[in-house]
Amino acid sequence: MTSRRFVQLDVFADRPGAGNPLAVVFDAEGMDDDTMQAIARWTRLPETTFVFPPTSAEADYRIRMFSPRREVPFAGHPSVGTAHALLEAGRIAPRDGLLVQEGIAGLLPLRVLGDGAARTIAVRTPRASVLETTERGDPRLRHALDGLLPGRLPPALMDGGRRWWLAELADEGTLRGATPDWDAIGLLAESTESMGLCVFARADAGSGYDLAVRAWVGAPARFEDAASGAANATLAAWLATRDALPGADGRYRASQGREVGYDATLELQVDADGEIWSGGHAVSVVHGEIGW
Repeated sequence: MTSRRFVQLDVFADRPGAGNPLAVVFDAEGMDDDTMQAIARWTRLPETTFVFPPTSAEADYRIRMFSPRREVPFAGHPSVGTAHALLEAGRIAPRDGLLVQEGIAGLLPLRVLGDGAARTIAVRTPRASVLETTERGDPRLRHALDGLLPGRLPPALMDGGRRWWLAELADEGTLRGATPDWDAIGLLAESTESMGLCVFARADAGSGYDLAVRAWVGAPARFEDAASGAANATLAAWLATRDALPGADGRYRASQGREVGYDATLELQVDADGEIWSGGHAVSVVHGEIGW
């Protein structure tokens, strides 16, 4: 049995218990796919990441991400959290404020601002594209959105490495009070090969954030995501195509997770080149070793 360094974090939060949980296993050389999947199943966290030496001279490290059920090609909170854990351990250091992560999604830069508790990390997410827009009465969406007052933008199916249906709701109260129809969301996800439905609304005045977001995963499991960097990045891309970004200079903040006991804040930016950066704070909660 080999012992490896292990960290558990909360991502998109500056305090324990508020963000999306993540486990990071350092020095994963020698682990095969079955072993990594078994550990991810054992942690029972949304994702567990495994850190390897890079194979590209441009990268600072290589990462593989696993949910309890399968390997994940890209996700935002594991990218941000793994970078935080490696920086905190002194394993890597930014160059001109940037890191480069190697993974299934390719080489992705991460922007690092500040140090210690003030540090924020944002990953430049894979390019997202609009697959289709539709009407609220679309039979595929009708039951999933039943009883929810719509916002002004039409529903859309986006692909940013993972496919999400996006739907704007009338206001924050409608969004926060919604009860997901899991049968309808599961059918939507399975029939359209998507993650499920991400609903959003403009925030109430004085909230300290610009959007409230909920991401309902319909397949392969059914659950509400505490904080999804990838879903929020896909949403930012959709808003940019419709000239509907909140905030100024392409920057805004999103609140997610309160309905399932969390309180995450994500910081989004659409830069001058149209690239999407998704990030925020992270905080380490558990430091130790894993023997497997």
